[in-house]
Amino acid sequence: MECQLKKRWARRKEARPQELLAAALDLFVERGFNATRLDDVAKLAGVSKGTLYLYFANKEELFKAVIRENMVPALDEAEDVIARHEGHSADLFRELVMGWWARVGNTKAAGISKLLMAEAGNFPEIARFHHEEVVKRRDAMIARALERGIARGEFRQVDTKEAISVLAAPIVMLMTWNTSFNACRIDPIDPQHYLDCFIDIFLNGLLCQPVRGKQAV
Repeated sequence: MECQLKKRWARRKEARPQELLAAALDLFVERGFNATRLDDVAKLAGVSKGTLYLYFANKEELFKAVIRENMVPALDEAEDVIARHEGHSADLFRELVMGWWARVGNTKAAGISKLLMAEAGNFPEIARFHHEEVVKRRDAMIARALERGIARGEFRQVDTKEAISVLAAPIVMLMTWNTSFNACRIDPIDPQHYLDCFIDIFLNGLLCQPVRGKQAV
């Protein structure tokens, strides 16, 4: 019996960082950065505040860990998709958009974007961290996908730097809408229909020969 208790305690201790990160994500998205208290994060995770400090020095470090836990793996996965994709760049574009939506946009982590837009001015350090860890990598990933299509003669020549912002903005908007107005059922947007329309419009603006529907030429 004593051995079994020790094993359960060991598993519990190993799980604590993930439990704290899950609780922190819930509260950051629900309340925002400023209103989230470490006492409440610890309570929701079922540990003491002292235990939380064993893993995270302060609220900023906890928030950074939440970003690394929830956003960075999706970027790793997307970069791998680009590296191994052998087909048409239009199909790659669709895979990247839908993959990001599945891994981030349609999860609680989507609320991080709304939080940053609301509180970045008051907490520039977390905004800078998010820019370095997420936005710069995201933009580089998009640039690779666009440049791939241009080099292969599948996309026409465009201003890649500006196209990155034009591409990213509708996705950020959908994540924000989905965690605000959609949550209140005010003028709801169907994410799948929205993304299909976005991909169609964006691709037909990029492709040397526009495609119909989802099938690339």
